[in-house]
Amino acid sequence: MMTRRQFLAGSGAAVLGAALVTRAQAASLPEAPIRTQAMTQQPLVPPDGRPYQPVVTLNGWSLPWRVKDGWKEFHLVAEPVKREIAPGMVANLWGYNGQSPGPTIECVEGDKVRIFVTNKLPEHTTIHWHGVLLPNGMDGVGGLTQPHIPAGKTYVYEFVMKHSGTFMYHPHADEMVQMAMGMMGFIVVHPKDPNLYRVDRDFVFLINAFDIDPGSYTPKVNTMLDFNLWCWNSRVFPGIDPLVVRKGDRVRIRMGNLTMTNHPIHIHGHNFSVTCTDGGWVKKSARWPETTVDMPVGALRAFEFVADAPGDWAFHCHKSHHVMNAMGHGVPTMIGVDQRGVAEKINKLLPDYMAMGERGMAEMGGMEMPLPDNTLPMMTGQGPFGPIEMGGMFTVVKIREGLSRDDYKDPGWYRHPEGSVAYEWKGALPAS
Repeated sequence: MMTRRQFLAGSGAAVLGAALVTRAQAASLPEAPIRTQAMTQQPLVPPDGRPYQPVVTLNGWSLPWRVKDGWKEFHLVAEPVKREIAPGMVANLWGYNGQSPGPTIECVEGDKVRIFVTNKLPEHTTIHWHGVLLPNGMDGVGGLTQPHIPAGKTYVYEFVMKHSGTFMYHPHADEMVQMAMGMMGFIVVHPKDPNLYRVDRDFVFLINAFDIDPGSYTPKVNTMLDFNLWCWNSRVFPGIDPLVVRKGDRVRIRMGNLTMTNHPIHIHGHNFSVTCTDGGWVKKSARWPETTVDMPVGALRAFEFVADAPGDWAFHCHKSHHVMNAMGHGVPTMIGVDQRGVAEKINKLLPDYMAMGERGMAEMGGMEMPLPDNTLPMMTGQGPFGPIEMGGMFTVVKIREGLSRDDYKDPGWYRHPEGSVAYEWKGALPAS
């Protein structure tokens, strides 16, 4: 198999802006590291340049760079990838450097950034740097501000990061297909002063969605609204890692929405303030407490809270259909319908048939039933007290005492102090 180094060295004419470069220049490109595992990686501590507190990409990683002649150089490779959506399901997607979404790009306000983009897709592409203030010719809109990047070619984008904040990248070429296939990534620009807006833990993820038929592997790119997999960083519960936090930490969670609808993102046990958008930092005088933030389409939000309550706290989209997997939107409501006679007749033809829904759908969370290959249950996940009955955009913020500063390992389920869990009442009930 050809390596990326061989591919770049042998591709001959890579493209610099709109001009060709030599073979020697192509061979001098920075490495394009890849990662295919879907676990959350440790934060990338900056090896050089201005210091900053690195972020943690949920079920992802940050892209290494090199410094050359005063420029911080990154290398993205747009390519087909395989992404585990959750254990038991893999999707054929498009992404960057082995994953969808691509790696997070971290830099510092004032950095001169040079980003090489090699196109290994079967069609042309571009990259738009969403929310970043830059020269018009670097904005990445194919046909308008630049030529498209042909398959097999490399373009380079050069600009100065003028202000800190929370941003993302995605194509502006065959956008409906390429974004529906998973092409996107996060950008974090840290302040020059590492103590400005400082937090103890800084998490990032993108909100995306796919429509993948049960038993299949490739998204239906023409779907507009009826998606059946609602994801954070191309993962669904129970495949979304927990956010592990030390009690007392100040926590920032940054999110970007690249789906076709809004998402009310809700956290349990704490309130927070929205502190940053893709337009910049929010002044303290303009902030207010919330437990839910609405994520508009194409927008980014960062919120902050102090993790002062230990426990396993749910963190999810508050649209109930977005915390389920592989939903069949045309399934009729059967609540209150006696299906016993029908089930007996159908069982003579289909021995494995199961009548469901006459008492609600909670039974789906605990039962093991046959599914098509490469398909996830609608409601799944086991907790310390039984089925969690969730899917999609759901995970847990795990707040614990005694963690070290850089400990992001899953600490397991929370051990509740005696007498602090809801319990069955066995006494007399009040008269009705």
